Amino acid sequence: MINTDPFSQSYTEARTKFQAAADAAGLDVQSHPHPMLGRDGEALAMDVVRDGPADAAAVLVLSSACHGVEGFCGSGVQVTLLGDAGLRAAAKTAGVALLYLHGLNPYGFSWWRRTTHENVDLNRNFQDFSQPLARNTGYDEVAHLLVPATWPPSPEVAEAVDNYISQHGMKAWQAAVSGGQYHHPEGLFYGGHNPSWSQQTLRRVLREQGQRCARLGWIDFHTGLGPSGLGERIFACPDDAAALARAQAWWGGPGRRGVTSFYDGSSTSAPLKGLMWNAAGDECPQSEYTGIALEYGTLPIGQMMDALRADQWAENHPEAPVEQREAIKRQTRDAFYTDTPAWKQRVTEQAVEAAWQAVAGLG
Repeated sequence: MINTDPFSQSYTEARTKFQAAADAAGLDVQSHPHPMLGRDGEALAMDVVRDGPADAAAVLVLSSACHGVEGFCGSGVQVTLLGDAGLRAAAKTAGVALLYLHGLNPYGFSWWRRTTHENVDLNRNFQDFSQPLARNTGYDEVAHLLVPATWPPSPEVAEAVDNYISQHGMKAWQAAVSGGQYHHPEGLFYGGHNPSWSQQTLRRVLREQGQRCARLGWIDFHTGLGPSGLGERIFACPDDAAALARAQAWWGGPGRRGVTSFYDGSSTSAPLKGLMWNAAGDECPQSEYTGIALEYGTLPIGQMMDALRADQWAENHPEAPVEQREAIKRQTRDAFYTDTPAWKQRVTEQAVEAAWQAVAGLG
């Protein structure tokens, strides 16, 4: 049985455990302070730990909390991996440096939000903002239904949502809602109009840590889509046959769960814009890049989406009663973190397997 103690109940506890795990492994923590404070007045930061030489030919990035509240899962997994002596020895033998990025979006992690302090979805924020941003007309059509004037939604709003899904299908609803949009700053899946703090900081870390390697791997831990506890390995690279072949060789194959892709419609994820992995090619162009998002299921998609809708409504309505806001916060955390021993054991086992496979592939 895998010990679930690495998991936490708050950002502060998670950060403390991550730093303690690094210290126990004899590794230094490089902290990039965030400009805002956390929910309990605590300091926030993106914390970076490198396990391996600066000139390693291969680097494996292991990152958490791209989507804030999803960091409860990712942080627990990172703490477990830092304490895996066998993985560390295998990586050293293979010439692979392990690069842990804890709390990519520490604000969302602390405040139990999916977004950054700018209300930006970090995984829609990696755009060229000097160019006109594409309009998500599907989102335009349903924006008023997603985050309505009152919460819970009125019967008329609920009926309109049901009618849209009945007419267009759940896939079309998911694509319109989650694909990324740039014209509703108080809405869901907003990609922003400028690079967020998290984007700028992540790019700086990749430049510092990834410009000397010939091969770069990346496992980014996410939650919220798919069957409860199942880790879907979603291809997180450009639509490139060679990169997909590498990902399948590392994480797919006989007896293993295959790698899915939104390019061919095999993933639970809709096609997305402004994805974070774009930074790998931008900042480490000398490296051969291969990555996945390891997406763990929690609740059915409708419940997950309703939690996000409620959270955004509460963000837009600071005058809402404290009891209602607190209930919505708990609903949001529970939608992206199943706080049970069985779920945590299952996600940890899959993360450990994926990390070992990546080390073998990079080596």
